[in-house]
Amino acid sequence: MRTFIDQIAVITGASSGIGRAIALGLAAQGAKLCLVGRQLETLEAVAKSARNHTSNVKCYRADLTLDEDIRAVASHLQRDFGQIDLLIHSAGVISLGRSDSAPLAEFDRQYRTNVRAPYALTQALLPMLRLRQGQIVFINSSAGVSASANVGQYSATKFALRAIADSLRQEVNADGVRVLSVYPGRTAGLMQASVHKMEGKAYHPERLMQPEDAARMVIQALSLPRSAEVTEIFMRPMIKT
Repeated sequence: MRTFIDQIAVITGASSGIGRAIALGLAAQGAKLCLVGRQLETLEAVAKSARNHTSNVKCYRADLTLDEDIRAVASHLQRDFGQIDLLIHSAGVISLGRSDSAPLAEFDRQYRTNVRAPYALTQALLPMLRLRQGQIVFINSSAGVSASANVGQYSATKFALRAIADSLRQEVNADGVRVLSVYPGRTAGLMQASVHKMEGKAYHPERLMQPEDAARMVIQALSLPRSAEVTEIFMRPMIKT
């Protein structure tokens, strides 16, 4: 069933991980894709796979920590489509460190990517989403629910992202816009490989949740009839390590 045929989906962090999996899942159901990321080459590789299912796929190179890039993306989307049905925030960065020694520069980098960027992009695209009574998804983290040692900076950004989503939901529900936060645990991919390296642990992706697992849940939630709304999804790897 091609549930999202002709719907326009904007996906950040679309070049890898959960963002890529959601993009390909939506493409298989007929959505038109707007892929946003820093590396155009990697976005084009995802677009090539997506075009096996949907012909309308556009890539937008952007560093979403820069206001001028956010304005440019919004302008291009307005020009190319004029409306948006789905906005998926999947871009994010992580840095580990103890509270007594983690560099403030790393805190600033995580804040700008994990909090300010999705806030600013949502603000810029909200008029187009309201036109279509669209849906917004924030790919958060289990660290946005419970903070553990050495992830204080990252966890703080994810708690902030949760607050943004919760507040936004109450503001836009009356306009017919749905807002979903997703809190995945450790998920196989480039970010988790990097985390394992920072932790000095062996990386076994087969023991972790897979990006396609999260994508399947997100797409199912987005497919619900308008008589219901899923506000939060919590997912963890079946194997606990």
